[in-house]
Amino acid sequence: MELSKKVKTALDETRMLILGAQILLGFELRSAFSEGFDKLPGHAKHIEALALILMTISVALMIAPGLYHRIVEGGRDSGPFYRVATTISDLALLPFGLALGLDVFVSIEHVIGSAAGIASGIAASIVALAMWYGIPRAVAQRTGEKERIMTERQRDERPQTPLHVKIEQMLTEARVILPGAQALFGFQLAIVLTQAFENLPDRSRLVHAISIGLVALAIMLLMAPAAYHRIVYSGEDSPDMHRVGSAMIVLIGLWYAYPLAAAAMRRDAPGEAQAKPSGQRS
Repeated sequence: MELSKKVKTALDETRMLILGAQILLGFELRSAFSEGFDKLPGHAKHIEALALILMTISVALMIAPGLYHRIVEGGRDSGPFYRVATTISDLALLPFGLALGLDVFVSIEHVIGSAAGIASGIAASIVALAMWYGIPRAVAQRTGEKERIMTERQRDERPQTPLHVKIEQMLTEARVILPGAQALFGFQLAIVLTQAFENLPDRSRLVHAISIGLVALAIMLLMAPAAYHRIVYSGEDSPDMHRVGSAMIVLIGLWYAYPLAAAAMRRDAPGEAQAKPSGQRS
């Protein structure tokens, strides 16, 4: 298979992964502001915090290949980039699988009990990691050697990448980031009117407000290349279109880490103000 087609497939696979990751990330972000969160035992809250950290790492890894492609390769396809993209995708699944098990544990423990929660959580992580790592590697022992040798021969290739392919992949990379941004934005808006948010210290609410603005801007930038392409060039390929779209995607990477980190803010961090009565401001 041509290298450019392999790169496109790798980007599409990353897009598929992040569609699943956004659901789990959204649950973890929203759960801390649900009424039932305060009723969870202390260990369950810490486990949810750990799951959120793991999913944040996973989502960050899934976003990384697109930014690497824009910044390092300038949108060109190459053997080294394909290797980076596939390696990062492999790494992203590990924290994803662990976070999945932790979330299953917290949910089942709350409904049935600790023993069932532990068994379900461990089983969920084992099944996920077996399907994502174990089974493929076991099958690779028996088949696929010819295809892997072919890919290995392309590891140092840097073929000329047509402009149309560059633009198509740039739009795909925007679509990889967009679902995570939408999930984060939806969470941020949904919790503003919750009682738990009202009880946060003013500093935490300010951090959240800044984060809302940054994610809103990120979504606007992610949607802008398609509109720019359609209105300015009527869908025709242009080097300017590729430059503008790439610049927008790189800009998103400069500040997208802040909203991800801010979303994981702790409601009861040591030294923070205690929960305030509804409507009271410090």
